[in-house]
Amino acid sequence: MVKHYWGPATRSIYLGLTCLFLALHLLLAFFCLSVLQTACIPPTSSSSSSSIPRADTQNNQFFSHSSSAPASWLLKKLPTSSQNEEHPTQPAEAKNHQAKGSVSDVMDKAKKLIDAGKQTGKVKGGSKLDALFKHPLYNLPRPELQDDDWLLRVRTNEDPQEKKSDNDQEEDYLPKDSDCDVETHPPWLRFHLGISRWELYNRTDHNLVQLTEYLATQRILGAVQKTGGTQLKLLLSFPNHGQALLKPMKQSRDAETDVNLFYFSDFERHNAEISAFHLDRLLGFNRIPPVIGRLINATSEIKDITTDHKLSKTFFKSPAGNVCFYGHCEYYCSTEHPVCGKPDGVEASLAAMLPDLTLAPRRSWRSPWRRSYSRTKLAQWEKDPEYCNSVKQTAPYNQGTRLVDLIDMTILDFLMSNMDRHHYETFEKFGNDTFLLVCRFGLKVSCHTSPHRIRHSTLLRLRLLSVPDFRLSDMMRDCLTQDPLTAVAPLLSEPHLAALDRRLATILKVVQTCQEKHKDVLYEDLGGYDADKL
Repeated sequence: MVKHYWGPATRSIYLGLTCLFLALHLLLAFFCLSVLQTACIPPTSSSSSSSIPRADTQNNQFFSHSSSAPASWLLKKLPTSSQNEEHPTQPAEAKNHQAKGSVSDVMDKAKKLIDAGKQTGKVKGGSKLDALFKHPLYNLPRPELQDDDWLLRVRTNEDPQEKKSDNDQEEDYLPKDSDCDVETHPPWLRFHLGISRWELYNRTDHNLVQLTEYLATQRILGAVQKTGGTQLKLLLSFPNHGQALLKPMKQSRDAETDVNLFYFSDFERHNAEISAFHLDRLLGFNRIPPVIGRLINATSEIKDITTDHKLSKTFFKSPAGNVCFYGHCEYYCSTEHPVCGKPDGVEASLAAMLPDLTLAPRRSWRSPWRRSYSRTKLAQWEKDPEYCNSVKQTAPYNQGTRLVDLIDMTILDFLMSNMDRHHYETFEKFGNDTFLLVCRFGLKVSCHTSPHRIRHSTLLRLRLLSVPDFRLSDMMRDCLTQDPLTAVAPLLSEPHLAALDRRLATILKVVQTCQEKHKDVLYEDLGGYDADKL
């Protein structure tokens, strides 16, 4: 066995290299720490009660133990639009380098926007929204909820031997690894447990902000294409059994629909999904599942983790060096209509999922004013002057609140300028005495020859949103600043916001004309309130 003798010089050299190696590791550790501290941007929110309500310390315990990704990841790898427009012919390598270099700019913009939003939320926009939601019209008393007014209930351990009936299957509603303490449930489960006969969620529920933060920040565990529907949608999976419906951005936010297109031949828009949720809240309906915007990495958060082989086969890299995919669907799923990142960052809307149909069955109803879906034939309501009267005499529209619920939904559709409302849904458990689920956006319905009835409270809220202090466009602008994607660009352009005010004026004018000709236009739902004082 040969023994090596290390002289003093050799030992000094090795000792020096060891010290240098340790020094480099320390420098690298300090550098990584500084980067992580810079990248941690808190999610957009407002301290005012006018925005989506903030959770208190106790309700926020779930997030302290969750594996939420930093909000700055929402902004990763998204270049500015001006860069792409100014250099349309630059090589792919240059574009990728430019896109990566712009991340810090977008992150800085997001931080400034969030900080500014906290201040303006207290001084300007927030005070208007706060005043709006404190108005008596947004705080009308509701009937006290009974046990059968909740969609789902958690079975307690008080009577473990109690036998469930066939109608009680919705009560045993917990993942196997959950307990019965509501405060420890993940936000998506608390959302499901908060659905009642009269609304999808309570506007003042602190869980609402936790749910939107959950959708915007949680690590994505899986992504598969959702079956059904005519356009591309993905089903995302999160920790704690959570899921969300993703609709990707396929065209610029300010793009307008060609007036010559057939009325349902258009892309579904991610910013319209987000805007519809906030518009529904402003109208006081609370019937649209919570939606928030998020920047998705098409490579690491879809392609690399999907188990959907059909979806994964549709990924490709564009000539510009961007990651694209198109999936499989009835319309617009082809190489001519791909979803493309910049280079792999894709804007998308994420909507909270409703309870599974096996636990909370839903009934689908054909809208009385659906389109004919024919290029040559008119629908019955478009050619029959007495059609509206016949609908009002037909079940379920001849009793209860179903007709005025349909008018509420119609108002939302008209304000959004959606033209494809062919069906709506209700939860079977509540029968006909419940609200209408607004999960798809479609047909703008109007009956020109005979008046419908409209809720008195709905009409008064519409009038309130038409006055200068609470102008609908201003309220929408302030609401949308809470969404993370606003750090990239406004979700609605100023022309789109102005269109909301014009459509609102049209609705109020039509109702006024009806009131001048007929006496039974208003459906009284104010109880003992004096309408003149509201």
